[in-house]
Amino acid sequence: MLLRTFGWSFAITVVGLALAGVLWGWQGLAIVGILSILEISLSFDNAVINAGILRKMNAFWQKIFLTVGILIAVFGMRLVFPVVIVAVTAKMGPIEAVNLAINDKPQYEHLVTAAHPAIAAFGGMFLLMIFLDFIFEEREHKWLGWLERPLAKMGKLDMLSVIIALVVLMVTAMTVATDVAHGGGDKSATVLLSGVAGLLTYLVVGGISGYFEDKLEEAEEDEDEDGPAEKTAAASKRSGVSGVGLAGKAAFFMFLYLEVIDASFSFDGVISAFAITNDIFEMALGLGIGAMYIRSLTVFLVRKGTLDDYVYLEHGAHYAIGALAVILLITIKYEIPEVVTGLIGVVLIAMSFWSSVRKNRQEAKLGENSRAEPEVTSGV
Repeated sequence: MLLRTFGWSFAITVVGLALAGVLWGWQGLAIVGILSILEISLSFDNAVINAGILRKMNAFWQKIFLTVGILIAVFGMRLVFPVVIVAVTAKMGPIEAVNLAINDKPQYEHLVTAAHPAIAAFGGMFLLMIFLDFIFEEREHKWLGWLERPLAKMGKLDMLSVIIALVVLMVTAMTVATDVAHGGGDKSATVLLSGVAGLLTYLVVGGISGYFEDKLEEAEEDEDEDGPAEKTAAASKRSGVSGVGLAGKAAFFMFLYLEVIDASFSFDGVISAFAITNDIFEMALGLGIGAMYIRSLTVFLVRKGTLDDYVYLEHGAHYAIGALAVILLITIKYEIPEVVTGLIGVVLIAMSFWSSVRKNRQEAKLGENSRAEPEVTSGV
């Protein structure tokens, strides 16, 4: 199963590193390898989040996520996105932006870095909404009960996450965005506009995905209550549900939601990559190899049922998302080393994994003790 899931990632790694060696020599080979490791370390929490969504989809859409999705992730976010950012912010044509990226790499890097406040505000707000909606929702399993119980009660207030996100955005615009190191000057208006765009993107894409998820639940309830196959099939057709997961419109919008999440996670990786190289092709190849491993890891978590076995993993990943959202907003003005960003996510997920292991051991021990207790029989 391991080879089947990670086979393409292994193959692309070999081909990609060989191509890097041929095109750019040993230095290019080393840069691509470092970028691959950087992407994996920064995006491990992304795999856990993606797995929580992907397990609701059927096998066909899981394959789409691994094929079409990886093309969007590699060529869209790691190659085309930086060029588009330069074209929009510098008000130049796409062909001119590509020529700049190839022939004037220092200027290209400067323009991408100057666009960082807008990128960080958009991605930071999108990820912050994911985190807030998670912690304000009532859940069966609570990792940090002392914190999550009161927050779940507060979450009964309508639109609380949106209100908090807007407050955070306004505070960011009035503090760290007033004197920005990236590009210089006051970027308050840019940060506000980009942050609102990130918030609206989350509400629109997440709202549509949630609508179809509700349809899925209705179809399952019809199946449980009514029984007849005809009614179940009709409900499934309306909701876009197949017998083994989301399909149709439901899966399509869930796929879009996954891609937006991946895009938000990739922002810090793309910006951080400029500390290593300003060659867009080296960057795309290195980050693309890393992105492929994240995709494979997502599918592996789904097929192994890891999130069901280790119930606190999603908690750790969402706390890592919250930390990444805050870090993105802080980096509008201040530099934060990539190792800090990567380690925070790894540590939080590792802690949640260990808590899950302890919980499983305790439950297993209780089960053994209950079976070992002798039966009490009454006698005369």
